[in-house]
Amino acid sequence: MTLKQLEAFYWAATCSTFAMAAGRVHLSVSSLSKRIAELEVSLGQVLFDRSGHRAALTEAGTRLLPMASALLQQADRVQQDMGSIAGLRGPCRLGVGELTALTWLPRLVAAIASAHPHVDVSVHVDVGAALAERLDKGELDVAVIAGTASRSVLTSVSLANARFTWCAGPAVAQSVARMDADALLLHPLVTLPQGSGVTHLIDDWLRQADARPTRRLVCNHWGAIVGLLAHGSGIGLLPEGWAQALCARGVLHMLASPVPLGSLGYALHSRRDDLRPLVGMLHGLATQHADFTVASSAF
Repeated sequence: MTLKQLEAFYWAATCSTFAMAAGRVHLSVSSLSKRIAELEVSLGQVLFDRSGHRAALTEAGTRLLPMASALLQQADRVQQDMGSIAGLRGPCRLGVGELTALTWLPRLVAAIASAHPHVDVSVHVDVGAALAERLDKGELDVAVIAGTASRSVLTSVSLANARFTWCAGPAVAQSVARMDADALLLHPLVTLPQGSGVTHLIDDWLRQADARPTRRLVCNHWGAIVGLLAHGSGIGLLPEGWAQALCARGVLHMLASPVPLGSLGYALHSRRDDLRPLVGMLHGLATQHADFTVASSAF
């Protein structure tokens, strides 16, 4: 039995497919399967039931999984404490929403590079629901998502809150006295697609304001939403820092509302069974650098 065999088994057991697991350990699927087969011979136990459409853990595989996880964690710690190369190393796959990407993500990536120069970071940007699914499947190491973990296999650590304000272009702002139900009878609601944490904030406001938009203009890109609002396509939410910067330049106007908008809490999500030092490191750095108040240089 070797650590490489245990590593192949661990990722095959926790990723959605053997192909995904093979990518995690930089092997072909056939090489991954060979290592698992060698481990099964070494232990004298069948670890995967391969009779179905997708390989499933046997009873022996289920018992081995937490032990393999603990051994791999210990190996990571030994390498980190005793190795000649300082810091962690290997791939690091971050999932973030666009709001994180345009605010504090660059600082987080720079902090990872400074503390762990041999970690190779890749970033995937998507809405929260899609990030949670990819995290569940083992395609990401961590993801910054609005709200607490909604899947039993995931856990989350609170990071920071983001605050938003209603905005519109100058022409639309002149036609409405305030942001209320009547304003949405006159102008479309410009919004991110379902699955984004911001849509939950909007839905809460709509219920409290007893507002029913006659039209919705859905867009999956914050920068495009700014352009749509500036050209009079409707009314929408923007992060406070961006809104203040754009209003100071006369591009947009903030709209007061009798119904207050709540803030949106973001958290770092990870798999509950993923106790690697990499995940703990990302928790610490994300908690230190999360800040949604800074106006993006893109605007």
